Amino acid sequence: MIRKMFVLLLSATFLLITACSGATNTSGGQTSTPNQSASADKTSGEKIKITWWDYMSPEAMVNALNKVIKDYQDQHPNVEIERTYVPFGDLKNKILLGSAAGQLPDIIWIDNPDHQAFSAAGVLADITEEVKEWGQADQYFEGPWSSTMYKGKNYGIPNSSNNLALFYNKDMLDSAGVKPPTNWDELREAAAKLTKPGVYGIAVAAIRNETATFQFLPFVWQAGSDLTNFNSEGTIEAISLWKEFIDKGYMSQEVLGQDQQAIMMQFVAGSVAMMVNGTWQIPELQKNANFNWDIVVLPSYKQGGTILGGENWAITSTTKHKDVAWDIVKFANQPEYLKEFLLAAGRLPSRKDLIQDPAWQDDKYLKIFADGMAVAKARAYGPEYPKISEAVQEMIQQVLTGYKTPEEAVKEADEKIKPLLK
Repeated sequence: MIRKMFVLLLSATFLLITACSGATNTSGGQTSTPNQSASADKTSGEKIKITWWDYMSPEAMVNALNKVIKDYQDQHPNVEIERTYVPFGDLKNKILLGSAAGQLPDIIWIDNPDHQAFSAAGVLADITEEVKEWGQADQYFEGPWSSTMYKGKNYGIPNSSNNLALFYNKDMLDSAGVKPPTNWDELREAAAKLTKPGVYGIAVAAIRNETATFQFLPFVWQAGSDLTNFNSEGTIEAISLWKEFIDKGYMSQEVLGQDQQAIMMQFVAGSVAMMVNGTWQIPELQKNANFNWDIVVLPSYKQGGTILGGENWAITSTTKHKDVAWDIVKFANQPEYLKEFLLAAGRLPSRKDLIQDPAWQDDKYLKIFADGMAVAKARAYGPEYPKISEAVQEMIQQVLTGYKTPEEAVKEADEKIKPLLK
């Protein structure tokens, strides 16, 4: 009863935090309750149904996933994998409601900042022993791996990663005699020189959902602060930088309602000279931008740094086929399958060995992000992170609209954040 109440409370919290959504489509039909068999032995005559949920919808990604499923089923004819697409904006609540009702799939994909919350809610299976026997944990970057850990135990495997960098319109910078900025002072100078009628110097995505926190935290870290000491000089400097951009006209106040795709469209339209964004935007830029553009690492301040995004594999705590589900996860993480999906998805490997592949090292754009994986930091702040993020989002809105001073808003956010850190 207590666990169900915790799950329902967590569900309510997730509903308050808006996420991006996608088109609805189901590739595998309705999820069914698995049968009692617990073996993927190729010789077994008993059919095992394994259900999985994910939020991947682009055709190239789906094709890559379907290949994994087909090849696994061909090698394990007694296993049937039923994949169901769930829109990203619906997935968290669907998982939590499914947990309360005892109607979860065997395998799920989770946005990595949510992983610890689901672990604490009892939704996910502890796979610490399986991972230890597997022996490949040391191949993963610390950032994505940390997102799968809760109280010293492992509840998942990183699947794909991304991080943020600074995109810039090379033609505009060349025309203004501006070099790509490497630090905050140069970023201020570049934003000022690039701003002109019809063009803002810079854009960030500050819409009131997880996107704003995702975009803001790298600036906090670069200034030497963190969520664990939020009411500090660094946080005030970080939000003051964004406020300065708006006050001086270098950045539109409309960013308060814009997500990462919206600022991307502004960049492609030539209305923004620089933007903070991620790997997934590269294919669209290559297709639609009619100007020269490039990417650099996020400008540093007291230190450099970027943030980790991406997805993790997880097995639910209610599965009756944990060993089979784990075998599928291992199968899908073989380099030949993982590489095909990652390239189709515009994502980065979470594995240190795979990221050395020429696909990421020889691409001048992807290499910027690939190199960033060594320092990309996860939002691994415990099961109350969704509420923590909401406090950060509120602070950003208050300061950028001028409703409160940076000092006032940061102090109030910190008072909300401190009790939530575990």
